[in-house]
Amino acid sequence: MTDTITHRRVLKIAVPILLANITVPILGAVDTGVVGQIPEATPIAAVGVGAVVISAVYWIFGFLRMGTAGLTAQARGEGNTPEVAALLTRSLMIGLAGGLALIALQALIWRGAFAVSPAGPEVEDLARSYMQIRIWSAPAAIAIFGINGWLIAQERTRDVLILQVWMNGVNVALDLWFVLGLGWGVGGVAFATFLAEWSGLAMGLWLCRAAFRVPDWRDGARVFDRVKLKRMAVVNTDILIRSLFLQAIFVSFLLLGGRFGAVTLAANQVLLQFLHVMAYALDGFAFAAEALVGQALGARAVGQLRRAAVLTSLWGLICNLLFSLGFALAGATIIDIMAKDAEVQDAARSYLPWMVAAPLVGLPCYMLDGIFIGATRTGDMRNMMALSAAIYVAAVYPLMGLIGNHGLWLALLVSFVARGVTLGLRYPALERAARRV
Repeated sequence: MTDTITHRRVLKIAVPILLANITVPILGAVDTGVVGQIPEATPIAAVGVGAVVISAVYWIFGFLRMGTAGLTAQARGEGNTPEVAALLTRSLMIGLAGGLALIALQALIWRGAFAVSPAGPEVEDLARSYMQIRIWSAPAAIAIFGINGWLIAQERTRDVLILQVWMNGVNVALDLWFVLGLGWGVGGVAFATFLAEWSGLAMGLWLCRAAFRVPDWRDGARVFDRVKLKRMAVVNTDILIRSLFLQAIFVSFLLLGGRFGAVTLAANQVLLQFLHVMAYALDGFAFAAEALVGQALGARAVGQLRRAAVLTSLWGLICNLLFSLGFALAGATIIDIMAKDAEVQDAARSYLPWMVAAPLVGLPCYMLDGIFIGATRTGDMRNMMALSAAIYVAAVYPLMGLIGNHGLWLALLVSFVARGVTLGLRYPALERAARRV
């Protein structure tokens, strides 16, 4: 049986994740600010392009964090300590293998990236040199996804915060030294991140050191158990497919916004930052749901599972009510800070009501994602996301035809509602399955 789930326990998991996520945009700002000291536009553009491509490629492996979190939480809830250790080894193996695959395929990746989003020759050359350095830390960066999921499942989110602060601190310090001190330019930014990611893997392994003091992590028969490997593969594949559908919705949103001109496209981009900030904050409570729901399911404690879902969602609601209020009261001021062009400011303000509504409309789908990940009901996540994407496609073109860019925003919120409703309808099946575990 799991320990009683309390408000304090939920916050103890969620708050370090909130703090860890705050450091992510800070690092991007430092990277841009440091390279911006070079009196040319090309280096800034190259770092921007290179970082976006690398992030998009790494994003493919985001399933590793989610899948590892759900499976590890359930093993912990069962009291299956050897399986918890074996899951760490499996996630590290997948991360290292995935990173090596990216290194081997890097030429194809760069070619594809520049085919999709061509840049000028100077920018492409500098961006390629940046990425050719960064790619060599891919095994470390992807393995860290698994480590984070493993730590979250055990409610060790303070360690996740330590790991994030360590990596970003090393990155910032080396950025300043390599670029401003040694004058290495774009290559210095890339090399700083390369070293930070490998040092992050070392720190992550140190944080997991207790698992390596017992032999279970290197028990070949357990680590390579065919049934366990198959389950992990199915879970990760389902999450990957689900994530591809989700990414398709957001990419199409950006591309369709371009039909309304550069001003509208810029306004949409500004407002999407509101969504990103909200998602970063809500991650804390969604991750808490992953850990607590997974542990309750592993312990066959359906009452605790339901309590985990309710309490984490309650705190998510409080968080998102504050965001809605903040966007309503300060949204226009934030827009003016983020964009200096008067036309972009006016356009963004006209679409701001959608951002006031988004936190409340989007809450169910974000929280249910965490709940279903913890329960490893990834087949439901995959199927409901596919259905939600179809609903979005069916809605977006008619709505754009009727009310233009407002219709595009409405279609995006329709996709949020579809995700929440469809997963909500599957929640009773989740509880029934938990009783049969």
